[in-house]
Amino acid sequence: MTFDRLVFRIHAIQRMFQRRINVDDVRNVLSTGEVIEDYPNDTPYPSRLVLGWSGSRPIHIVVADNIATQETIVVTVYQPDLAQWEPGFKRRRL
Repeated sequence: MTFDRLVFRIHAIQRMFQRRINVDDVRNVLSTGEVIEDYPNDTPYPSRLVLGWSGSRPIHIVVADNIATQETIVVTVYQPDLAQWEPGFKRRRL
């Protein structure tokens, strides 16, 4: 579930700036991407890791949904590294 209203945590904004990932990239990934991990025990809201693409660039976004306020909270955004992820960026290396 992704709500139309996005709330960006300060950490996410800082990382987006550092990694040259813009709001349009985030919106595109959230609308077309794939949930590759779920974190149901995260607090204050369960969260998930979404994989999407900006052109040929893979992007991971951790988001949580606040159902009470109908907001999707962007926790962090990054470009996954092949040193930590299998090719395709859907599975972590062991």
